[in-house]
Amino acid sequence: MGSTRLPGKVIRPIGGKPLLEYILNRLSRLVHPATIVVATSDLAQDAPVADLCKGTGTECFKGSEVNVLERYYKCAQQHGFENVVRLTGDNPFTDLVELDRLIELHLTTRSELSHSFEALPVGVGAEIFTFAALEKCFRESSAPHHFEHVDEYMLENPGLFKTSRLAVAPAKNQPEICLTVDTEEDFRKACFIAEHAGDPVSTEEAIALCSRYA
Repeated sequence: MGSTRLPGKVIRPIGGKPLLEYILNRLSRLVHPATIVVATSDLAQDAPVADLCKGTGTECFKGSEVNVLERYYKCAQQHGFENVVRLTGDNPFTDLVELDRLIELHLTTRSELSHSFEALPVGVGAEIFTFAALEKCFRESSAPHHFEHVDEYMLENPGLFKTSRLAVAPAKNQPEICLTVDTEEDFRKACFIAEHAGDPVSTEEAIALCSRYA
């Protein structure tokens, strides 16, 4: 709720629902079985997030606002997760087809970190890490930015983690396109895409509609 560029964005309406609920509904179509947990902060300003989770029957974990790494670690520890799929509450168009492929890749290769960021549009990809890798980050991180973004220690120390990168079809290989919601303009574009695409919005549709919106 405390986003500086777009305050309250996680409950702003897109496609007739609050952004976070829109994302949760989308994730219900994931083929691989997964426990969905919203890891929010324990600040009073984030009470609407917890209320939304209660209303949708979604697990909610409250932790530190500034130490996101600790929040993730304690959430995963509490739920006994062996692997964690990291998604953020400002990405309405996560590609579920590629996420299912990423999960399969992560499990079959026994990787510690797997991601699809380098191929898909910004805000469409995802990453997965083992609890052991997350715990290593939690124990060994030292720089302030390591605690702000969860994966910074892993990305800065690739030699310490077995990593897999998902390859995607050329039609989706558009990393220069941004489909995350970070600003008011991003939000208007996301609403335009949700209004004019099918349900669920495919990555190909979202890419095509970006050029129409512009």
